[in-house]
Amino acid sequence: MTAPTLLSPRTLLPAELQTTADYIRATQLPDGAIPWYAGGKLDPWDHTEAAMALSVAGNYSAAEHAYHWLAQQQLDDGSWFANYFPGAATEQCGNTHQQLRETNFVAYVATGVWHHFLITRDRSFLASMFPCVRRAVEFVLRYQSDFGEIAWAVDVNGVGQNDALVTACSSVLRSLDCACHIAQALGVPERRWKSAADRLAAALLTKPERFDRTWESKTRFSMDWYYPILAGLFTAHEARTRIATRWHEFVVAEMGCRCVNDEPWVTMAETSELVIALVASGEPEKARQLYDTLHQWRDSDGGYWTGYVFRDRTIWPDDKTTWTAGAVILAADALFALTPAHEIFLQRRKSDDETA
Repeated sequence: MTAPTLLSPRTLLPAELQTTADYIRATQLPDGAIPWYAGGKLDPWDHTEAAMALSVAGNYSAAEHAYHWLAQQQLDDGSWFANYFPGAATEQCGNTHQQLRETNFVAYVATGVWHHFLITRDRSFLASMFPCVRRAVEFVLRYQSDFGEIAWAVDVNGVGQNDALVTACSSVLRSLDCACHIAQALGVPERRWKSAADRLAAALLTKPERFDRTWESKTRFSMDWYYPILAGLFTAHEARTRIATRWHEFVVAEMGCRCVNDEPWVTMAETSELVIALVASGEPEKARQLYDTLHQWRDSDGGYWTGYVFRDRTIWPDDKTTWTAGAVILAADALFALTPAHEIFLQRRKSDDETA
């Protein structure tokens, strides 16, 4: 599909933000599931990302419906399959006997549940979802090695895959911190979860050899660059230094952030997440400038195109994913403090007066 004429970068207005949330809501199925787009598949991580955006927009019942869908679909061991295909029976979706369970997908429910509570302060919701969160966290921690990293996926026999990903483990780390907050809020602190999170953080900071052991390094992906910032691993100064060292590899002026540094492809979700990382790094003006590039990729129905191949001046792929819309809304919240949950990805595990 040929790209439309590019609009001038500008700030998304609140009414337009609500239209983007309405786009997500219109895609949500009656049972609460949020597929990537109408008729598409869903995965637990992106489903949760979209639900978080619904919470930001004040669509609380729709968000809770999405979390209840997760609770209903949770497997006996606490996990979810990596992919679901609405319209197929749950036990048959995508030939589940051959599916992996991705640990960061499983853990992300804790981030979503804590995020919703920060906005609504609904303790009954938090308590009702805690068993689901607990089972998910316990599943994930079974696959933490003695070195601290967590296997990226688990096969149908419960065997962890023998490698770890920086991006995935960074996402798990943020989710573990959120799970600890949930437990503490409910008066059932989980010291073991805190210890596991600390060991995972140490692995990410000091044991690079524990990641990408069996395949080519994933450093060409922009997520490996900024996700450790979203996990709160660095001081603001350290985060700014990290951003600066590879900015020229990933950011295309007036376009957004590349998915990988060797392809002429900017993606709106990565751009949105980088906006949040910039806010977390103490660079709100730079974040605002990058955020303002996003809205040239917004369609009239409120959805955002997933990516743009600037070499060919072509939208690709030809879809508007709900998780892309969700990432844009979460970026707006981080940047403009729209809700009490706006700092969920901004909190740092080290203060600015601590050294690396």
